[in-house]
Amino acid sequence: MGRPGFTPRGGGGDRRGFGRGGGGFRGSGGDRGGSGGFRGSGGDRGGSGGFRGGGGDRGGFRGGRGSSGDRRGFGGRGRGGDRGGFRGGRGRGDGRGGRSPGFRGGRGGGGGRGGMRGGRKVFVEPHRHEGVFIARGKEDALVTKNLIPGDSVYGEKRVSVEDLNGKIEYRVWNPFRSKLAAAILGGVDQIHMSPGTKVLYLGAASGTTVSHVSDVVGEDGLVYAVEFSHRSGRDLIGVAQKRTNVIPIIEDARHPHKYRMLVGMVDTIFADVAQPDQARIVAINAHHFLKNGGHFVISIKANCIDSTAEPEAVFANEVKKLQAERLKPQEQITLEPYERDHAVVVGIYRPTPKKSQGE
Repeated sequence: MGRPGFTPRGGGGDRRGFGRGGGGFRGSGGDRGGSGGFRGSGGDRGGSGGFRGGGGDRGGFRGGRGSSGDRRGFGGRGRGGDRGGFRGGRGRGDGRGGRSPGFRGGRGGGGGRGGMRGGRKVFVEPHRHEGVFIARGKEDALVTKNLIPGDSVYGEKRVSVEDLNGKIEYRVWNPFRSKLAAAILGGVDQIHMSPGTKVLYLGAASGTTVSHVSDVVGEDGLVYAVEFSHRSGRDLIGVAQKRTNVIPIIEDARHPHKYRMLVGMVDTIFADVAQPDQARIVAINAHHFLKNGGHFVISIKANCIDSTAEPEAVFANEVKKLQAERLKPQEQITLEPYERDHAVVVGIYRPTPKKSQGE
């Protein structure tokens, strides 16, 4: 929270309000009673006593010192917001009177650190990839429009922006937890996932990236999410229960015939399986489900294929395997600094042959 909108503070570093020597208002002569200064905790310290600021405002009026007066008065201290009241002064001289019963104030209403600081204005603008956005604020972030407002899938931050149609909620897409987000921030030319696209996602894990792809393709799109691990599959099913455009398939992606009755023809295949034979896995799924002229996006982890070879050599070898399966790579990008020894390859499946000029 910020500082209160208005806080009484002393001027500079001398820590005085209305003077430290003689209190605030002091009587003259023998009778010096009854006047208290204003004493602030931040910078105003009165002389004999006075307005004492505490956590919120702990101030009250404290009586001055009387020359022969009694020690009595109203002593009140409120808690929370305002701890102040009227507190009796000290008697000095012939006799000292006893304390009078004080009046103790109740708790203050909303004390503590007052004031209110508005959040920094956040602007959301569309990214060049349709369905992906950038939140401009104190720190820029990649975001997707939340398909289920108010729902957080993996504890990610959410950003709400007022629009002419009301409030729109976006989810921050963390590139350190998503290969696809890392590729987008790395400058990949195309991801071939736009609103209304049908995507076959191989290696869906717990549904972290799947949930963002679900946001991108929207209600008119579909995400067939294949995951072999039953432990991760439980989390994936939990995501799919709220997101109706996600179809979870707990099966081995090496055997697409086992789920061929569940998956229709798709526009794009995204693969993040991290297996030595992942090029073959992508190819066999493409032969089953990817339409001619469709696209694939594959994340390659060099260490999972050959930990002894240089990453660049591993990537080049995988590209050759894809080409042998009629998967034509069009783009390759590394995922530094978000992932080490990773690359994303984007391409097209069975491209339409170009007509010769004679035809």
